[in-house]
Amino acid sequence: MSKNTGLNAIEMQYLRLSLGLSTEQVATITTTSNEDVFAWEAGEKDAPVAVQKKLLDIDDIIEMQVLNTTDGIEELFKKEPKRRLAFVVYPTQAVYTQYNPEFLSSLPLTELYSTAAWRIKKECKLVLEVDVSLVALDAEAYKAYRAENGLSESRESRAKWAATQLV
Repeated sequence: MSKNTGLNAIEMQYLRLSLGLSTEQVATITTTSNEDVFAWEAGEKDAPVAVQKKLLDIDDIIEMQVLNTTDGIEELFKKEPKRRLAFVVYPTQAVYTQYNPEFLSSLPLTELYSTAAWRIKKECKLVLEVDVSLVALDAEAYKAYRAENGLSESRESRAKWAATQLV
């Protein structure tokens, strides 16, 4: 049985980069300091196991979203011939928090949600040959669209609005 030695300095750095986070953001979500993050990535000290677990759990959550979403898209395109979709991403933390309170426990930062969207986009292109465009939510334009079309606030309404943004 091999002993798991955890992530080394370069792995910690690349995990952070793959999540699309700054050192400050990692410090915030792991309740540590920016100096600690720099020290982990420089190999000056080991990242605590709880920190490594939290970051790896977030990466796993993103990967599960990619799998679940691409599976759903694959099913959709068994019935519909179109090969183009739009996903809403959120330009600020405040807008993300307003429209996605259900994700905040698993993906607390808009950057993490955007990383998931980017990975979904790439997976859809490579595996399903589906083009996905990421569309930043314009809250005022979205509200106007909902009013014009008699739609309530929902993830589906945001997806419909995003589809209208494709040129």
